[in-house]
Amino acid sequence: MATVELRFSALPEHVRTARLVAAAVARRAGVDEAVLDEVRLAVGEACSRAVGLHQSAGITAPVKVQLVEEEKQFSIEVGDEAPRSSPGGGASGSAGEDVETEEDEMGLAVISGLVDDVEVTAGEHGGQIRMTWPTTPTTAVIS
Repeated sequence: MATVELRFSALPEHVRTARLVAAAVARRAGVDEAVLDEVRLAVGEACSRAVGLHQSAGITAPVKVQLVEEEKQFSIEVGDEAPRSSPGGGASGSAGEDVETEEDEMGLAVISGLVDDVEVTAGEHGGQIRMTWPTTPTTAVIS
């Protein structure tokens, strides 16, 4: 099992770097070329979501991305440290919180549309999105 871990400051300008790294590692792991755009888009959406959660909660800790190559599958885990009492945010609901909740739900819907195997967890110490794709064994071409 090979793992690459990326941590970056919760700034939007670093999301592009995370997308590029994820696509490169996914390609190397054997994710089908036809799916790489979906990997890039899903990672971009998950990282943008984490950056937004950190910024709105005033969290200075980095966003964490783990890229894990296992037998027959490749997974990406994007973690944040933004506390949430319950999925969906709760019932208090100021207008600003409602907009953030709608944006969060929209981001999760986009990710779910791009990735067949998605797991979302959230709690008082942060959350994580785990996305998994099948891989095909890469064969070396010797000329």
